[in-house]
Amino acid sequence: MATQVTPSASARESAGGLAPQGISPKGQVHWNFVAPELIEAAIRRGEGTLADMGPFVAVTSPHTGRSPNDKFVVKESASEADVDWGKVNQPISAEQWTTLKSDVQQYLNGLDDLFVQDLYCGADPSTRLSVRYILPNAWHAAFVRNMFIRPDIAELATFAPNFTVYHAPEFQADPARHGTRTGTFIVLNLAERAILIGGTRYAGELKKSMFTVMNYLLPKQGVLSMHCSANIGPEGDTALFFGLSGTGKTTLSADPERGLIGDDEHGWSSEGTFNFEGGCYAKAINLSAEGEPDIYATTQMFGTILENVVLNEPSRTVDFANQSITENTRASYPLPYIKNHVPSGRGGHPKNVVFLTADAFGVLPPIARLTPEQAMYYFLSGYTAKVAGTERGVTEPQATFSACFGAVFLVWHPTKYAEMLGELLKQHGSQVWLVNTGWSGGAYGVGKRMKLSYTRAMVRAALSGGLDSVAFKADPIFGLNIPTSVADVPSDVLDPRGTWADGAAYDAQASKLAGMFRENIKKFGDAVSPAILGAGPKG
Repeated sequence: MATQVTPSASARESAGGLAPQGISPKGQVHWNFVAPELIEAAIRRGEGTLADMGPFVAVTSPHTGRSPNDKFVVKESASEADVDWGKVNQPISAEQWTTLKSDVQQYLNGLDDLFVQDLYCGADPSTRLSVRYILPNAWHAAFVRNMFIRPDIAELATFAPNFTVYHAPEFQADPARHGTRTGTFIVLNLAERAILIGGTRYAGELKKSMFTVMNYLLPKQGVLSMHCSANIGPEGDTALFFGLSGTGKTTLSADPERGLIGDDEHGWSSEGTFNFEGGCYAKAINLSAEGEPDIYATTQMFGTILENVVLNEPSRTVDFANQSITENTRASYPLPYIKNHVPSGRGGHPKNVVFLTADAFGVLPPIARLTPEQAMYYFLSGYTAKVAGTERGVTEPQATFSACFGAVFLVWHPTKYAEMLGELLKQHGSQVWLVNTGWSGGAYGVGKRMKLSYTRAMVRAALSGGLDSVAFKADPIFGLNIPTSVADVPSDVLDPRGTWADGAAYDAQASKLAGMFRENIKKFGDAVSPAILGAGPKG
């Protein structure tokens, strides 16, 4: 029996249709379905299943994470001089783009069903993008509807997109014909304001490709784009949390005592901070009601999308500890699923900025106050560490340096973002903190991961002004200023060297990591001032 999909209401169809996007489909177009319609369609079409309590579960194998080596930027005259070309921003020719786009359009035109979602990227109306997603799968349409800002239904008839994303997850590129590396492709055309995504079902590509676009367009307008979460306190004080995956960015920003602006992507303009998105994309591995109650609660709601989780049968409850598909399990949910979210998606200029790192070497302090120069040094470094055992051949911690805590999403040279951040921090007097959510008492395998309750207590103390009157001492190797006391945190936890059984072993490990920092910063050459270079590790 043929798959049936409920027809969409004409009121949700753009008056301009799909002709401007070069789409003239033979099948049915489903315009701006809401979540129940999309989930119903996804189930009917066999795209996934429902788990206990109602979330939709999709499996994206063989791709269960982003494919950064398959991302390309079209080399064209309007943006060529702006782009930091290299491993992150690989060039592809305008001719190859035209061929690939034509083939993707032809592929989409031949499908029985297409799902269109018209959405906003950016909570600030003065800089937001109006994005049209054209997708063959209902669950991917539900994902982008979760993740971006949903217009009122009354706006849809006159919605005029100024960016288009063509999604073809089952279409395989031909490297010889299209100039790609493999059959997978994420290709951005900044001049044409369009993105082609294919050869991968992993939904994160739909989100992060638009983040890359914002990382290009906003700095041109004098707005800093940031890979960070943001929340706001009861006194109206905004805080930013920068960090790579696994450092606690989503977890620490989802604080029941503070309003959540967003968990991943923000801008900082002359008016303050604002979220790019209308949803969250949280890591779900080992998620528990006890450890992260607010995030866990979203996984018990209809409309949430769970990627690559494993279900217990026959109960269909989620086994959050099971990583047999991937360690990178994810939950996508609308921001209103977090009870204390900020509906406007906007906040003021941040009073505090937190850099998060998960140091598997076990030598960085759990919290330190940074000078302006140190802030720039650690922002450009963007440090965290992989732990032994997470990848084949990794037998000891491996340092990961990702400039601006998001190098794979940057388009301009990293120093442009660093300079903008430095000016904003100076202009608004923001205090920057370095918080280590990683290991203490030894490296991974010997020490233990910092207790989340301690990290929360330290962050709350920093944001509330609870550290303003305490004494600090300087770390001799990294030069970081460490508080000598924090409420609700044992004092012996604060000094990383003191938590090691062998002080000499700590010194050797700390010196090793310090050397990695110094080696990494060299790649920026003369673009980094002597004052910033001098703010790095000493040992």
